[in-house]
Amino acid sequence: MHTAVTHTNTVLLLDRRNVGRSNISLARTQQSIEGDSSAHSVIFSLDSNSVRPLTIFTDTWCSSGQFLADGTLVQTGGNLADNSAHIRTFTPCEEDEVCDWVEIEGEQLVEGRWYATNQLLPDGVTSIVVGGHRVSSYEYVPKQDLTTWQLRLLLAETHGDDENRLYPFVHLLPDGNLFVFANRDSILLDYETNTVLRTFPTMPGFVARNYPASGSSVLLPLEISSDSGTTSAVTILICGGARPDAHQAPNLLEIPASDSCGSLTVGSTRSDAVDAEEPQWVMLVMPRRRVMGDMVLLPDGQVLIINGAMNGTAGWEDATVPCLEPVIFNPVTAAFEVQAATTRPRMYHSTANLLPDGRILVAGSNTHVRYNFKAEFPTDLSLEVFLPHYLANEEFAASRPKFSRTQPPTTLNYGTNFRANIYLPDDHEAFRPSPPSNSSFELRLCNAPYTTHSVSMGQRQLGLPILHSWQARADRNNVFTVESMAPPTANLAPPGYYMLFPLYQSIPGAATWVQLS
Repeated sequence: MHTAVTHTNTVLLLDRRNVGRSNISLARTQQSIEGDSSAHSVIFSLDSNSVRPLTIFTDTWCSSGQFLADGTLVQTGGNLADNSAHIRTFTPCEEDEVCDWVEIEGEQLVEGRWYATNQLLPDGVTSIVVGGHRVSSYEYVPKQDLTTWQLRLLLAETHGDDENRLYPFVHLLPDGNLFVFANRDSILLDYETNTVLRTFPTMPGFVARNYPASGSSVLLPLEISSDSGTTSAVTILICGGARPDAHQAPNLLEIPASDSCGSLTVGSTRSDAVDAEEPQWVMLVMPRRRVMGDMVLLPDGQVLIINGAMNGTAGWEDATVPCLEPVIFNPVTAAFEVQAATTRPRMYHSTANLLPDGRILVAGSNTHVRYNFKAEFPTDLSLEVFLPHYLANEEFAASRPKFSRTQPPTTLNYGTNFRANIYLPDDHEAFRPSPPSNSSFELRLCNAPYTTHSVSMGQRQLGLPILHSWQARADRNNVFTVESMAPPTANLAPPGYYMLFPLYQSIPGAATWVQLS
């Protein structure tokens, strides 16, 4: 149900606690929960392909989370019936060490939150927690005081109006304000003064985008220029969803999901979003209709849309016709390309996460209240990986650049220059015709979001400027040194761990973890 990649090359997986016994037993040293000695959270090692069970004592059903600057995951809320005000932490460790969930004693959310959304703020230690079931407010972890601030005009207060407003989309913009979207409407929020600065136009079309209609959203990659600004517009992309009344319809499983996307340019650091001309939604048509899809920013700047269903909505047994074919959206050309299909339906509670080697880890799918391995769409406990074009194509895979033994610095300080050595394989066809130039190389920072219910909380990508590039040494023809600059402000990228990907002629190599500080 919940997945997050850690900077120790492990993957944290988390399910409901009260769905029955899982297929993984707790270690003997771990305490059983109400007689259940099976694990409902595990840590998966990408290096050894092994799983270690973790212990979770409170119900994390439909909860939220964010990584802090030091790499600790702060996880909040959960099942309304099990005190949805819980706060938990998980501090990743190396494979030969032992780490587990910690339930924070003596500190809880001001309001219980089920189906809320978290966003790390620029200080690197504070998360804003927005919305939730029957909750129209937002608050902070750690607490700033005992106050919550209301967004009644955007997040409904009554149960009936909750529908299609849960798990709101929240994105930190480069001007330091928050973009908050629920159902079809969105605002620009100054969280420091608790002021709504702007109400954006309603997204066109009779389509809801948030749970249980469950579209997905990304802040498109931010391209950083050498003069400390962004050269590209700041744009939100929202894709998929369902009719606003679909979840209440008696013929729910016959109602097709939406095939539409909307993009909204909300400004840039050069043109403040508050003062910019009135933005308008640009509507696009996907080649496949989709609800409960997951959107992943690929290291070449494109957007993968994967998982989900073509009919129905999110919820137990509420969808059918799995959407087996992923698509990739190119923000430059605004074009979609259909990808090879999977054979495994990934619908309710599926996830997709970018890995440091450039693959996409796909997990989950339990459309049933409890584990059910014999239904038409059985509970799926497997993991699989999607190979994007830069890996599926043998020619591209063989010619991927990589960092040489002289790695980039492990810590990047805001606004400072740094160097990295990039090795280009001998069989890189693009290398032969002409020597590489600054424009041949790219360095892209990708963080690791907390992913659940088609929402990748905090997901962002930054293209760093290439200031100079040159051959490292005369006797090392295939090694080039590139000089770049870290993001100038924490509004562009909050402090924390990021995957730094090297690219040559738009082909990404494997990333190394760096800490932005």
